[in-house]
Amino acid sequence: MRLKLLLPLVLAAALTACGSGTASTGGATQAKTIRLAYQAFPSGDLIVKNKKWLEQALPDYTIQWTKFDSGASINTAFVARSVDIAAIGSSPVARGLSAPLNIPYQVAFVLDVAGDNEALVARNGSGIATVKDLRGKKVATSFASTSHYSLLAALSQAGVAESEVNIIDLEPQDILASWTRGDIDAAYTWLPTLAEVKKTGKTLISSRELATAGKPTLDLGVVSTAFIQAHPDAVDAWRKVEAKALQLIADDPGEAAAAVGAELNLAAADAKDQLSQGVFLEPADLASAEWLGTPSAPGALAQNLVSAAQFLKDQQKIDAVPDLAAVQRAIYNKGLPGVLDS
Repeated sequence: MRLKLLLPLVLAAALTACGSGTASTGGATQAKTIRLAYQAFPSGDLIVKNKKWLEQALPDYTIQWTKFDSGASINTAFVARSVDIAAIGSSPVARGLSAPLNIPYQVAFVLDVAGDNEALVARNGSGIATVKDLRGKKVATSFASTSHYSLLAALSQAGVAESEVNIIDLEPQDILASWTRGDIDAAYTWLPTLAEVKKTGKTLISSRELATAGKPTLDLGVVSTAFIQAHPDAVDAWRKVEAKALQLIADDPGEAAAAVGAELNLAAADAKDQLSQGVFLEPADLASAEWLGTPSAPGALAQNLVSAAQFLKDQQKIDAVPDLAAVQRAIYNKGLPGVLDS
């Protein structure tokens, strides 16, 4: 869903939206509310939702979960101040922290590192055997997503100009419909849609391979700065249950898969297979030098986001690249690592 098409609508909605997570009507404050944006990909976020861990941790809050189809639409919701916490890919986060969006949110969690759970697949019979064969072909991806970023990185690596490929913007469910009709030749997308297109296609490259080549992508948990300032204890509670979900994936993949499968309408065995294709950190890793770091020692995630922004600037997808110090300020690592302890 393209950001520029949605902005007029959501900005109008923003006139009545509250950025603090607390609703009010006629001057009377209502129950505190947390508005969470989630996406339908295998992650600990779905475990938290399915098991209602946040509702249990914060009984005084009304918890609202809303499904979004891409990071672009989530960024639009943040611009409209209609969401407080979200699961979103690193590429749209890099866009959100850059001009012209400059969204006031902070990265507070790493949900997963993209592995084989995102990939570029060519449809059988399309005549495509390598990335170089995409010249003149119709390739679908979700614009401003990690898959879009990875597709551009794959084309650059193969020496194929973006202008040589007919890249179209489709959400995952529309990619599957177009694939089934034979309207597209290839797609870069994520699970569970990826699993369906792979049944009648060939994988050309995965995000795991691109990460090895220096273009990693991640799924992140971000929180609006206004919500962090207004409800720091609630943010801590959210981080704790997300860490609990990561630990469950590591300790009991069967139980984790059952929860994820229930959310994605998948058999537990299929959900377990899909979870195995992602790279999930353990809670202790989040405060390491490689990821979020600590307040006194910011982690390398900030540099990863700057690098992603630079790539997007080179591809003329954003106006300017934020400096490293600005992105480091957008990493919320207050209280790490101790705050994640149960």
